[in-house]
Amino acid sequence: MKAIRRFTVRPVLPEPLQPLSDLARNLRWSWHAETRDLFQSVDPERWAVSGGDPVRLLGSVRPARLTELAEDRPFLRRLSAVADDLHDYVTGDRWYQTQTAELPAAVAYFSPEFGITAALPQYSGGLGILAGDHLKAASDLGVPLIGVGLLYRHGYFRQSLSRDGWQQEHYPVLDPNELPVAQLKEADGTPAQVSLALPGGRQLHARIWLAQVGRVPLLMLDSDVEENDLGERGVTDRLYGGGSEHRLLQEMLLGIGGVRAVRTYCRLTGHPEPEVFHTNEGHAGFLGLERIAELHAEGLDFDSALEAVRAGTVFTTHTPVPAGIDRFDRELVARHFGPEAELPRIDVERILHLGMETYPGGEPNLFNMAVMGLRLAQRANGVSLLHGRVSREMFSGLWPGFDPDEVPITSVTNGVHAPTWVAPEVFRLGARQIGAQRTEDAMTVGGSDRWDAVADIPDQDIWELRRNLREQLVTEVRERLRASWRQRGAGTAELGWIDGVLDPDVLTIGFARRVPSYKRLTLMLRDRDRLMDLLLHPEHPIQIVVAGKAHPADDGGKRLVQELVRFADDPRVRHRVVFLPDYGMAMAQKLYPGCDIWLNNPLRPLEACGTSGMKAALNGCLNLSVLDGWWDEWFQPDFGWSIPTADGAGTDADRRDDIEAAALYDLLEQRVTPRFYERGQHGLPDRWIEMVRQTLTLLGPKVLAGRMVREYVERLYAPAAHAHRTMDPDSARELAEWKSRLRSSWHGVTVDHVETTAATATAELGTTLGVRVRVGLGDLGPDDVEVQAVSGRVDEEDHITDASTVPLKPAGGPDADGRWAYEGPLSLDRTGPYGYTVRILPAHRLLASGAELGLVVVPSGDVVEGAGVLMR
Repeated sequence: MKAIRRFTVRPVLPEPLQPLSDLARNLRWSWHAETRDLFQSVDPERWAVSGGDPVRLLGSVRPARLTELAEDRPFLRRLSAVADDLHDYVTGDRWYQTQTAELPAAVAYFSPEFGITAALPQYSGGLGILAGDHLKAASDLGVPLIGVGLLYRHGYFRQSLSRDGWQQEHYPVLDPNELPVAQLKEADGTPAQVSLALPGGRQLHARIWLAQVGRVPLLMLDSDVEENDLGERGVTDRLYGGGSEHRLLQEMLLGIGGVRAVRTYCRLTGHPEPEVFHTNEGHAGFLGLERIAELHAEGLDFDSALEAVRAGTVFTTHTPVPAGIDRFDRELVARHFGPEAELPRIDVERILHLGMETYPGGEPNLFNMAVMGLRLAQRANGVSLLHGRVSREMFSGLWPGFDPDEVPITSVTNGVHAPTWVAPEVFRLGARQIGAQRTEDAMTVGGSDRWDAVADIPDQDIWELRRNLREQLVTEVRERLRASWRQRGAGTAELGWIDGVLDPDVLTIGFARRVPSYKRLTLMLRDRDRLMDLLLHPEHPIQIVVAGKAHPADDGGKRLVQELVRFADDPRVRHRVVFLPDYGMAMAQKLYPGCDIWLNNPLRPLEACGTSGMKAALNGCLNLSVLDGWWDEWFQPDFGWSIPTADGAGTDADRRDDIEAAALYDLLEQRVTPRFYERGQHGLPDRWIEMVRQTLTLLGPKVLAGRMVREYVERLYAPAAHAHRTMDPDSARELAEWKSRLRSSWHGVTVDHVETTAATATAELGTTLGVRVRVGLGDLGPDDVEVQAVSGRVDEEDHITDASTVPLKPAGGPDADGRWAYEGPLSLDRTGPYGYTVRILPAHRLLASGAELGLVVVPSGDVVEGAGVLMR
């Protein structure tokens, strides 16, 4: 019979065991081995059944066992030590507290998904895992972050396979009372809530759940509350589910409701108000509108409020393709704002303008969340060096007249949270070498360029570690494969072959990620005969473990999964290639350490960063990848192999896949497998072990989330906090009025004449030329602009590359015609074809970049004719 109502019965812990409750509610246990070991010792069998979730464990352990533990002195001593350690961790000074720079009092970090632990399934893939690692690293460093997201009652989805290999989705209901979260409550004990106004006089209410991630609070909004109608209750039902209006409401709740939740949390707890707001992808972009509305209510006009909000906002883009950005119909957005809905005091047209694609090639009737994110943030970044370049190209229409290199989007390369992803065996090997505390510091705070202590670990120890991890993976794969085949309808008698799946002494390749087409799950199947030869080679065989989910609405992705599954079902190779359904954090934590090679073969440059290979590298796994994302930045032959790409414009998609698949097979046949299997004089694969050692020594410190968060603090959060403090109401009004005056007068700005002291078309290295320019400024003055000489090498079409800029100084004016003279030196510091030009940019002390307004004036064609500009 089915229950008509469900509720959670919480255990009553004996007084000596009360600290267990606090330990279970702080998600630091998800990356702190001693805390997990303590919970496991409560009841090892129930710990395994609970999936390593302390909340579920404590809800199922027998009262008699709790009574026994309450009198177990050694256990109570361990409990006291772990509880004291957590207290020290959350209250003591860490890296952030030791910095001398003026840093933000708090930072609010918004993301549509957070992957903290499998026990809190609120993520779909890389974006969420990255956000979770960002919070954990911030906690380790002591950064005063407040995380903001949504609590999805069905999470993303659980994946299984039909008998014929088709992906099937399941949406288990998550009861927040059974999750490691607590309701945020008002002083009188009632649940804290936020609400949004909807068209037609309706309201969207949401309560606030709090997940404590070490030192960092994560606020999660949940619309499944009794005050809402059925439709509104379902707003936070699924991650990335539903149609356009459903997604719009989710993103309004995340952005607007999220700011209100942060204000509520700070009011109730005394936490400092954030000085910086960080938008992780465009989904939370509406947070800027809510902050404008707050300032509007305090008396600032829209334009001034916009400047104040931009000063303290950081926007991170994660997608290298326009199709990956949420875009909404203009009318849909308009209906949800204005007098009859949310933010009634703000003109709807001003809101719409922030997201409209008002640039060449844009869709004028679509509201683009990333475009709004960029317009509402003074600082923006991509997530690898290559992705920064791709983003500058992709969004260059917002800064017309500027070369992509000057578009104000920088990059901070992603990192991964080592304590979450490094196998305990790897950590213990490091601790044996330099001690547990130094190992933990190296993996969390980072700051070192090298882990030199790895050099002292004997080859034998490294190889035994790698084989041990591979053996654990084989055991894990067999268990998961057996469970998957039972779900597919197989009987026990059919599954004897699973005991022979994979071999702990065979080169093991891992491939696991989401399954959009550009990640090319099935590239390895391009030439099945060659792949079979590799799998079944008598001396140098390989084995492959594959996992990944296609989006529920992506039938193309599901077909790729089915194609891979059907190949893996072939009795000839099923002991060598495996597809594991329901890829998630728990599986990943076993998969990365157990593989020898991590394979990544996206269409370059469509992988923004691709952090799975970083997690593998931290466990001594070598990367075999296309030069995309982070691998393009940090690849060295010591760390693995790069798959050559055929990404020229003239290569069609099929031909490209053929070429790159052939290159992959060649690498495996000729370079990867021979190195794994060749043995040195002591019977060990010396050259392979040396690559593992170099990966850990040189790549390990780079890929840390601690390094990433320190970069965010130093390069983005600190400047944003400074700008926020500088942008008081008077300064915001000043900047807004100046921008308005500048835009209305910019048509009068001209470059009228350019001349240099160069007499010929050649000059010697080290020569300094004089540049003199006459400009018209119209209604503007010299204080409103900067006149620059831009110089550098030129290509065959006379485009300046690797440009350097020199400000020119006023030398007189205005003359009788109202023209101003500017002049300055031009140093010829490079040989070869060389050229220069001049330009005029807006200039104001409160601008973060000269490109900020997207306004620039360069010489017209007839001016260039007489400038005598080019030297070869």
